[in-house]
Amino acid sequence: MTTQHFPLPDVGEGLTEAEIVTWLVAPGDRVALNQVICEIETAKSLVELPSPFEGTVIELLAVAGQTVEVGTPIVSVETAGDAPVPDPSATPEVVEAVHEHQLTGAIPVIPVPEPVATFTESEEGSGSVLVGYGSGGHVPSRRSGISRAVPAALATPVIAKPPIRNLARELGVDLTTVMPTGLAGEILREDVIRHAGQARVFHNLETPAAPAEREERIPVKGVRKQIATAMVRSKFTAPHVSIFNDVNATRTMELVKRLKASPEFAGTRVSPLLIMAKAVMWAVRRNPMVNSTWTDEEIIVHHFVNLGIAAATPRGLIVPNIKDAQDLSMLELAQSLEQLTLTARDGRTTPQDMQGGTITITNLGSYGVDTGTPILNPGEVSIIVLGAIRQKPWVIDGEVRPAYVTTVGGSFDHRVIDGDVVSRFIADISDVLEEPALLLD
Repeated sequence: MTTQHFPLPDVGEGLTEAEIVTWLVAPGDRVALNQVICEIETAKSLVELPSPFEGTVIELLAVAGQTVEVGTPIVSVETAGDAPVPDPSATPEVVEAVHEHQLTGAIPVIPVPEPVATFTESEEGSGSVLVGYGSGGHVPSRRSGISRAVPAALATPVIAKPPIRNLARELGVDLTTVMPTGLAGEILREDVIRHAGQARVFHNLETPAAPAEREERIPVKGVRKQIATAMVRSKFTAPHVSIFNDVNATRTMELVKRLKASPEFAGTRVSPLLIMAKAVMWAVRRNPMVNSTWTDEEIIVHHFVNLGIAAATPRGLIVPNIKDAQDLSMLELAQSLEQLTLTARDGRTTPQDMQGGTITITNLGSYGVDTGTPILNPGEVSIIVLGAIRQKPWVIDGEVRPAYVTTVGGSFDHRVIDGDVVSRFIADISDVLEEPALLLD
């Protein structure tokens, strides 16, 4: 018997530390090769770590909620082999395998020395397994919807997505006590919130004199720390300039209504954001400098649009982008926007989804807000804001009539874009929202 220590690996892009979110095993549990043993949260995403060993868990060397540096042992496993397995954090294969998980959702497989192994697709599942080990050591991801082997201590597994587990942790809810209402027996966000509310009610009944907490302290780490660092760097590096324009979006709303009723768009979410996205790309063609990157040595003008959409998620604000959005039809763009939103909401946005953006839209209108002064997404020189669309009085041909009115604006890097370009760009977006037929040009 040999005691093996599993150090926290670098799962890509220069990771230096990560938080242990959830342990899925306990001391004494038997673990299979490639069985997911814990979830970690990096600055960009949640990642499931598989065991590089087969054996018995001796000790968990880090606790849930603890931030651990890369290379620090996090679990010890007693194995039957005599030869120690090389440090997984030092092998490029680990980075590649876990990065594959981030991109595709497949369980990352950490290679071991013998036998020489290659990736293949399991006939029984959608993840990768090691040739020579068969599919017995492969434990599918919870995200694949296929159950994994569960230690005896967890005979009744809790089915909940990572964002739901995070929410439960923040609210102090034990997921094993929550009644699931999902169609597949999974715990939903509403289940956790309802349970937390009931717990507070019963707590107040039992201890009516308990004083309310006056403060709450939230550690700055993970995505929140990444957001703070990026926003401060952007705000105090790029000289921001912002402009706004009120727009009669009545014809945009009429187009949205027609698209919703179209058989071609059946089952696809259609909103004014779709028309806004098309308007931005139409205006980019006429004002290409807004779709640029500043590097101190040069300005890189992109002749493609990786369209970023600012998305609020349980883990914080992220900006995934739709690659080569300029090549998509109206239907394809609508489907991409819907998929982007669902993926972000479920906490499945990958680092690749958030890389390479060229221009961003933030839709404050979805919160009923008229406008704001957004901060540039680092690496970009333009961010466009769409406000709420409301019926208001509007003067048409000298007469006051009801119209659907919104405010379009944005922030821009004044090192790259002059005021006249900014003004023309916002005016072009406004023109399309007022007359979507311009998109036919």
